[in-house]
Amino acid sequence: MGGKEHGKMGRAVRRGVALGLTLVAIWGVGLTADVGSLGEELVRLGERPVLAAWLMREQLGPLPGEEALTGWGRLLVDHAPLLSAGEEGVLALRLARTAEEGADDPMESVDDDDREQPDLGSSDQGESVIEMTGRGSKEGKYLYRGEVYVYDRTGLELEDGVMDEGTVRVSMGEGPQILIVHTHGSEAYSQADGDLYEESDPYRTTDCTHNVVQVGEEMATVFRAHGFQVLHDTTLYDYPAYNGAYERSQAAVERWLAEYPTIQVVLDVHRDALVSSQGEIYKMVSQEAGEKVAQVMLVVGTDAGGGEHPGWRDNLAFAQLLQGNLVRGYRSLARPIVLRSSTYNQQLSPGYLLVEVGGHGNTLTEAVAGARLWADNVARTLLERKEAGA
Repeated sequence: MGGKEHGKMGRAVRRGVALGLTLVAIWGVGLTADVGSLGEELVRLGERPVLAAWLMREQLGPLPGEEALTGWGRLLVDHAPLLSAGEEGVLALRLARTAEEGADDPMESVDDDDREQPDLGSSDQGESVIEMTGRGSKEGKYLYRGEVYVYDRTGLELEDGVMDEGTVRVSMGEGPQILIVHTHGSEAYSQADGDLYEESDPYRTTDCTHNVVQVGEEMATVFRAHGFQVLHDTTLYDYPAYNGAYERSQAAVERWLAEYPTIQVVLDVHRDALVSSQGEIYKMVSQEAGEKVAQVMLVVGTDAGGGEHPGWRDNLAFAQLLQGNLVRGYRSLARPIVLRSSTYNQQLSPGYLLVEVGGHGNTLTEAVAGARLWADNVARTLLERKEAGA
């Protein structure tokens, strides 16, 4: 028998044995678990990395992308509840187990008031990173209208009706219409993909080709391509001192608005910082058209913290308008909107929003990709309003 024929027979035998062992394992689990818990038991089996890796190799052969699934692989997928559930089913099980085990909710891990520099520890690439996709829920602190979710961190115990109380007061005319600013411009991303920079602090750099200023410039490029006039303030208001950054950016925005009263939209572009109580980094991602991109989150400030911001419901209405088109246009690009107790200078304009593009666990490449998709969708929404005379 030739070497190739012998190799094929050997692989067939190994895969047959592996499939048999797997089916026996599933049968054994089924004897001791009800149908509802079967998927969770399979998740636990899969958490044994050596076994999981061996089973994947022996049952499926080369991973997808190397060659198409073989007959053995297709049979396994069709008869394994966990695999046939797909990404959504696995994600639901993981989130359910996370809640049961008391792990952190990434939405809860955001600082209540990011006026003080968060301690992100070391930027050592050996840190544990958990990839997640932030989604809304019809329970807990979430408010919702259709597919638009708002996470309430104000402490005001708001009801869903608050989402109907504001008015969109953004009218796109002639002259500069959009201002992009960065209160925390030195915020940077993971260097895991080889995009290296000199740090000013962990996950921060004054090199504006590697921090959120670059993300803002990518957004500005997209808006300009749609015909909008954009002003991009690239000043680092958080360097050399982090404290007082919002006061400094407020003064700057006030000057911009006085000089260019045609500005209708102010976007304060940041990146998030998501760390669990165990020190794990949450990396918020979405798969869009086969590309892994950073999720984008809108933050709306309120007067819950005592700041002067009586019109915050109008800012929320504007955020909902943008979010509504985002969730229709993309599978999971947008994380839920967050309502916070601080004003974040949004009292200056009803079209003022804070935009979080990814987190420090994401790479700059992912952040730029997510930002461009987000800006393209937002530009189309604004053009619709302009064409409608709104």
